[in-house]
Amino acid sequence: MARSELRPVVRLRSTAGTGFTYVTRKNRRNDPDRMTLRKYDPVAHRHVAFREER
Repeated sequence: MARSELRPVVRLRSTAGTGFTYVTRKNRRNDPDRMTLRKYDPVAHRHVAFREER
């Protein structure tokens, strides 16, 4: 069974410029725009905003 395109896999890249990424899924119906989450960046050793890249 194929995965639904309603919940695609997205990569979240750190806005601190370290190049660190997280991989997650999002619901396109609830979040049609680019997602931004505040998560821990182990390279920068602090919490920063992670923005969805396409």
